[in-house]
Amino acid sequence: MSGEPNTRLADLFGLAGWSKGELARLVNRQAAAMGHPQLATDTSRVRRWIDMGEIPRDPVPRVLAALFTERLGRVVTIEDLGLVRHGRAGKRQDGGSVEHPDGVPWAPERTAAVLTEFTGMDLMLNRRGLVGAGAALAAGSALSSAMYDWLHTDPALRADTPQYDDPLQADPAGFDRYEAAPIGSQEIEELERSVEVFRAWDAARGGGLQRKAVVGQLNEVGGMLAYRHPEHLQRRLWGVAANLAVLAGWMSHDVGLEPTAQKYFVIAAHAAREGGDRPRAGEALSRAARQMVHLGRPDDALDLLKLAQSGSGDEVLPRTRAMFHTIEAWAQASMGKGQAMRRTLGQAEDLFVSDRGDVPPPSWMQTFKDEDLYGMQALAYRTLAEFEPGAAAHAQHYAEKALSLRIDGRERSKIFDHLSMASACFIADDPEQADRYARLALMAMGSNSSGRTWDRLRQMYRLTAEYSSYPRIHELREEIRLALPKARRPEGGNSARA
Repeated sequence: MSGEPNTRLADLFGLAGWSKGELARLVNRQAAAMGHPQLATDTSRVRRWIDMGEIPRDPVPRVLAALFTERLGRVVTIEDLGLVRHGRAGKRQDGGSVEHPDGVPWAPERTAAVLTEFTGMDLMLNRRGLVGAGAALAAGSALSSAMYDWLHTDPALRADTPQYDDPLQADPAGFDRYEAAPIGSQEIEELERSVEVFRAWDAARGGGLQRKAVVGQLNEVGGMLAYRHPEHLQRRLWGVAANLAVLAGWMSHDVGLEPTAQKYFVIAAHAAREGGDRPRAGEALSRAARQMVHLGRPDDALDLLKLAQSGSGDEVLPRTRAMFHTIEAWAQASMGKGQAMRRTLGQAEDLFVSDRGDVPPPSWMQTFKDEDLYGMQALAYRTLAEFEPGAAAHAQHYAEKALSLRIDGRERSKIFDHLSMASACFIADDPEQADRYARLALMAMGSNSSGRTWDRLRQMYRLTAEYSSYPRIHELREEIRLALPKARRPEGGNSARA
């Protein structure tokens, strides 16, 4: 017992709107449903948890996490409640310990436990039809400062991973736990192939339709990581976990679950580092940076990119560094820093062409091809064109190059390129061409579950106002208005000019 109030728990308790007596009764009822009928919590004990910082014994933290998750409609973990014994009970998420937001980085033995707990809570929300909301994104600077030293050191793979019967370790609550069991190379190969299937589906159809399947697969891998495997298998399994966590994060971002997405990106970075793959950890953080630009927080994006670039180690390939630079350039463009953006894109091009291809790229980099470089260049110049209209011509040039190469079924990327081209054409005073590309995007969006494509369409729609007296553009505006889903309120920020 710390003797100090647990402000994390107090804040969430206030949001939930329970009385202390009501929470005590709910804890007893939920514990019994989870197989602990002997638990007898009362009002005075709840008061000690909140006012005195007392940390209850297992299974109470898991029970509380399940109750708050269901009540608030978003994932609430034991860390969020300030109930980790070796952690920082009583510290606010937004103050008191800026250098370690949400307990980042976790101790090595915590990574599999956090992964399994978080995915389990996410699955529970999916199963009950709740929508994640109400959480806040951690600032990029806070995450970067917390994770810098950790990411720059070489991890020692632990021979024994966490055992979930340890009362000090997190354990999934409120869902069917995957039973840890030994697996071999054949099972890992199957998991690796499943990642490729999920990745292709996401690129083609957006993240909304397969997100639950990816989270469920990741939850099972977390259970597998609880079993002691030979080191070479354990490293591969951590790699699967990192890839699935990045996908879960990207799909969550794609449907507007922003704090959930950020948590998955951080989990992915931890998993990659546990497997000794620092370039993969850096790429996971670059996804979080790209998310920040989309949400109109380029400063945070640049902080995360510095960490991603410096923490990726010497093994990172030039093409991976080129990708980092394209995201950095987009962040700079969204701040109106044209000179810096052009310099950064030049570095990206140099790195991209310097990659001789003598080292096969990892699976997670095989989709960053010429068309993806051009697509990011188009996006950066289109974003800069809001500040420098002359940049629109460059955006058109690169979008056209990207579209000429889009033949691999990644429809979401093609939609983004069409929207970049349409927006650039509007800014360049070419409404006829803009109308054509906007309609191509709109036609493809009906079969795509990506919320980000609609965000970009809304940004393009804003540019049509100047040409609303043109009959074709007037019709286009009406079609867009009819097609647009109800405006999402992105969690954690506002969409960038994109």
